[in-house]
Amino acid sequence: MPQLRQIPGSVEPSSQQPQAARPDDGRMRLDAILGTVPAGAALPADQRVFLMLQGPHGPFFDRVGGLLREAGAQVWRAGFNAGDEFFWSDKAHFIRHEGRPEEWPAHLERIITEKGITDIVLYGDVRPIHAAAREAAQDHGLVLHVFEEGYLRPFWITYERDGSNGHSALMRIPLPAMRNALRDRPGEMHRPPAHWGDMRQHKFYGALYHFFVLLANGRYPGYRTHRRIGVLQEFRLNLRRLLMTPIDALVRMFEAGQVQRGGFPYVLVLMQLEHDSNFVAHSPYDRMSDFTDEVLTEFARSAPRHHRLVFKAHPLEDGRGGIRPAIREKARELGIEKRVHFVRGGKLARLLNQARATVTVNSTSAQQALWRGLPVKAMGRAVYDKPGLVSDQSLADFLHDPHRPSASVYQRYRDFLLESSQVPGGYYADRSRVHALRIVVDMMLAPEDPYQALFAGRGKYRQQMDSKNE
Repeated sequence: MPQLRQIPGSVEPSSQQPQAARPDDGRMRLDAILGTVPAGAALPADQRVFLMLQGPHGPFFDRVGGLLREAGAQVWRAGFNAGDEFFWSDKAHFIRHEGRPEEWPAHLERIITEKGITDIVLYGDVRPIHAAAREAAQDHGLVLHVFEEGYLRPFWITYERDGSNGHSALMRIPLPAMRNALRDRPGEMHRPPAHWGDMRQHKFYGALYHFFVLLANGRYPGYRTHRRIGVLQEFRLNLRRLLMTPIDALVRMFEAGQVQRGGFPYVLVLMQLEHDSNFVAHSPYDRMSDFTDEVLTEFARSAPRHHRLVFKAHPLEDGRGGIRPAIREKARELGIEKRVHFVRGGKLARLLNQARATVTVNSTSAQQALWRGLPVKAMGRAVYDKPGLVSDQSLADFLHDPHRPSASVYQRYRDFLLESSQVPGGYYADRSRVHALRIVVDMMLAPEDPYQALFAGRGKYRQQMDSKNE
């Protein structure tokens, strides 16, 4: 197993015992923050056996699996419905889970043993089948590869090991350690293209996936969705969202225009999908309306009376939670309906450019606010919830007089992410997917995870990207 270096600045050495008296102290401190490197991660590709679980809708995981096979690894895919199966081309290495969700942990144990699994790959780590896989990886000492939407959206995806969002190692890495890891690095010299879009393809693949789950799921009698609504309603909502895209775009332009031309100071509330894993697992709220009710109540009580509140819906919001009527009803109850606006989806940049501050549960969109120097109040667990970035004020004080983040602190935090876990590209559109595929498989086959590699001085994919873009 490769030796790992100490993270400078992570933990101060004890004043009662000199650092020299503890030669393994640096390794112990690094392991405490990032964990040890699993033995399987140091194996050559031809000795590794990957098990891929559910990925983003569409062909991304299939393409990743193909590249891993070309590298010499064995690759299996476990599928839980006909949508998973449709998007996997290597049917000889496809394993159906035909039983109920509660039977999955025992089935997973058999797969790990029978196939000699060394690595597990998944997208998001909190849905029940993936939470069971995370636990199994820990029990067996397997390498757990976790994909997620980009922490620095919209032009990146996230690749980590062991966990993402509230389970990410970023939650444990202090800012001084990040700063020291970037010493002698210029920072943010390479940006992804200014434009590539995934939203239409995201909607298309979501509708297609649920079409197969709805009409071709006969081989999966035990399948149960992890979401609160049924498969038929999920399909209808995805199809409606796809078909109504042109009309929704016109409505969004009108709603956003009212805010942009209004000439009033406003706080922007960054909404999330109610079934978003980050919201479900890493927030104190059961429903999005619990969050919006709290913000509306405090806004009515504490914000200056000439200020307004603008709720910006997630671009994939489909109305399943009834959040817009819930906001309207609560605002009317509080007597502030004329001070509250709702914008459904669309581009975030223009609304942020004119906002006074932002409030969210733990949306990654808050990173765009931090980049602009806007005050941010996070009500849940978030990877960017660091001293000097997210406000530690009470919600009442924040809505009355919000404190801005430190520009220099955010710049170093952003550089740290760009040099480690953020991969330029996307999951859904061809032109964005190919950018990510060029980089991410080498990251998966590397012995260290993105953060360990950066602390160890092995600059990871950035150098690879440089050479491939020349």
